[in-house]
Amino acid sequence: MPGPRLAFFCESRGLRLAFPEDSVGLVRPQMLHFSEPLTLACGRSLSDYELVYETYGELNAARSNAVLICHALSGHHHAAGYHSPEDRKPGWWDSCIGPGKPIDTRRFFVVALNNLGGCNGSTGPGSLNPATARPYGADFPVVTVEDWVHSQARLADALGIQQWAAVIGGSLGGMQALQWTISYPERVRHCLAIASAPKLSAQNIAFNEVARQAILSDPEFHGGHFQERGVIPKRGLILARMVGHITYLSDDAMGEKFGRELKTDQLNYDFHSVEFQVESYLRYQGEEFSGRFDANTYLLMTKALDYFDPAAAHGDDLAKTLAVAQADFCLMSFTTDWRFSPARSREIVDALIAAGKNVSYLEIDAPQGHDAFLMPIPRYLQGFSSYMNRIAV
Repeated sequence: MPGPRLAFFCESRGLRLAFPEDSVGLVRPQMLHFSEPLTLACGRSLSDYELVYETYGELNAARSNAVLICHALSGHHHAAGYHSPEDRKPGWWDSCIGPGKPIDTRRFFVVALNNLGGCNGSTGPGSLNPATARPYGADFPVVTVEDWVHSQARLADALGIQQWAAVIGGSLGGMQALQWTISYPERVRHCLAIASAPKLSAQNIAFNEVARQAILSDPEFHGGHFQERGVIPKRGLILARMVGHITYLSDDAMGEKFGRELKTDQLNYDFHSVEFQVESYLRYQGEEFSGRFDANTYLLMTKALDYFDPAAAHGDDLAKTLAVAQADFCLMSFTTDWRFSPARSREIVDALIAAGKNVSYLEIDAPQGHDAFLMPIPRYLQGFSSYMNRIAV
């Protein structure tokens, strides 16, 4: 059944809009320009750059209630609410951000951004390279999770936030949350890493490489400078998304949703027809994704995933790596997530215990696979809310 609704008045349009009462309502992206060069792990630097972000809720007088949301591979700054009355869907984590939700905007000032290298407004491959006045394309430098955290720290400085009440993220976002506690331990009181891992397995790196090769081998990729030619490597992006999307769902979820149901009345005995419902679904996901995501950004994001391994600097000793952290931790995982399995979260939990840190862990029984962290699963929301309610602001 639909939830209760509350009318919001939009003065600029003279319209009365109906949004769920637990929605943040209409939101507006903001942009900050940074002119101080940012040195990257790859050895290159960005002379200047821009970050797009959104905020929800109000920063309190003590500036102690700020929460940072770190996005996953295909995420961005629009985490909650609506950009216009015509929006069919809210932000990507709207199930968890808003009044009365786990990240309660009546208590917290929430900041969500689009990372460097993204394709949703922050400086990335589609931006103009000041050295050439042409799009960066493949010339945009490779960025890492650590680079993102440094840029996010500058965003916090610009917003007057010296310490986050919490840094929160799922999947690749959880890696950023962990990195925050290592790079800026004094600036994080709580870290919530959901459906994440301390580093990728060989299998995960392999999936990313297949996706990258699908893009790199597309004739329309043109060495990463397809934007100048007015084309996109659509086929490569579609294949990359199809491969990735399979890993985000569990076998149970795909079986329950599609089974072996046919889309056609009969088998066609060829290689081109879309015969099974699951084939139709994957092609739709790939087609939709190819129209909104940049191929170079996909390459960058998957490499950032592959390169994340903070324990490498300490002889692969994760407990030693996390010893510097001052935050309290909350780890959550999902039973059918085989991309970032519960065992990977438990590795982090064990390391935190060995390092003498305060840590809570919740393993949620959910059939949805890796994508479960994006869904309003009751047990998940209850556990998430319970931990957030413990955070003093």
